[in-house]
Amino acid sequence: MKISTKGRYALRLMLDLAMNGKESYVPIRSVSERQEISEKYLEQIITSLSRAKLVQSARGAQGGYRLVREPRDYTCGEILRAVEGSLAPVACLEPGHSVCARAKKCITLNLYKEIQDAVDQVVDHTTLEDLIRQQETLDAEENA
Repeated sequence: MKISTKGRYALRLMLDLAMNGKESYVPIRSVSERQEISEKYLEQIITSLSRAKLVQSARGAQGGYRLVREPRDYTCGEILRAVEGSLAPVACLEPGHSVCARAKKCITLNLYKEIQDAVDQVVDHTTLEDLIRQQETLDAEENA
């Protein structure tokens, strides 16, 4: 399983909103500048996050985006799935995929399930708040 650029940037975007949008909406342009990611690409990503109801938008001079919940209430898994879709390592583990004729005798299927369980364990138990703490620790070390 490989997380695409879209998934990686979605996590960075959400982390930026969590850290910079506590009091107000954050314009995509400012996220783009801080994260050094194309504004156009961020607009595509924010659309997926908005459709998943993970962010809220506001128009106008003070407009932009902000989280709809507290950072502790977002898992990295839900963010990644909003932009990536399934995180299954193989197609036969995708939600809604029909069981293939070989499933009962496919020894590698168990391996793939273990891989998926391990990935799910990490991304579904890591929150934006966890990432904020890690970022603050890294920033403090850099400034020391």
